[in-house]
Amino acid sequence: MTTDKKTDTEKAGDGSVRAVERALDILLAFSAQDSELTASEILKRVDLSRPTLYRLLYTLEQSGFVTSSGEPQRFRLGPSVARMAWAWSASLDIARVAQPIVRRVWEETGETVALFVPRGNLRMCVAELQSPQPLSFRRGVGYSERAALGASGRALLAWTDPSPEQLVALCEGLPTEPAQLKKELAQVRKQGYATSRNELIKGAVAVAVPFFDQSGRVAGSMGIFGPDVRMDKARLEELAQLLLRESQQLSELLGHGRSTPA
Repeated sequence: MTTDKKTDTEKAGDGSVRAVERALDILLAFSAQDSELTASEILKRVDLSRPTLYRLLYTLEQSGFVTSSGEPQRFRLGPSVARMAWAWSASLDIARVAQPIVRRVWEETGETVALFVPRGNLRMCVAELQSPQPLSFRRGVGYSERAALGASGRALLAWTDPSPEQLVALCEGLPTEPAQLKKELAQVRKQGYATSRNELIKGAVAVAVPFFDQSGRVAGSMGIFGPDVRMDKARLEELAQLLLRESQQLSELLGHGRSTPA
């Protein structure tokens, strides 16, 4: 016989998720036209009791996601939202600048081409053009994956020189040992590009290179993905050289190599 009873931990988890959903509803109540709202105005847009609304507003204000002032009290989005918007718009700017280069690589290779940017110990896809061929692979814009996994992740890490502590964090929960990852990253940096085969998707092969911003930091990686039947060693080397040329142009568009005014 089955039962629908939940443990106290599961119930607490459900409550936490619901609280997050309610907090997001509050943030989404604001818009360009309604940048300031009273509690009563927010209540018209979200299905909450007044005590719950004030409790969530207090939590959001403590974290900088909303601010308040005046009498009656009026709320507006806070600096934490601005920081998140800046991080997202920075990714969109890179995707916009890189668009013609990504398309050029896609047209020349006929394979899936994607652009990734670092997000802590993750990498996130901000642009992708899927191969028009029947057998192809895609992950989609917004897809995130551990940076220690896959060619596009290791192409990011190889030029960041992670510390021993960072290597441990990058490998946490993965079969890869920190010493092994360090050795792999050294090899990637030596040859100038990263490759992977059957690592995240069975039958998929990838080759990726980094690109850099004005300060010389790694801004992201650009990768080509295809099935192993089309990606032998000679083809990978050919694609790697193409990516290296195009990533250099992308780095230049992002200001890498330009002298900074005194």
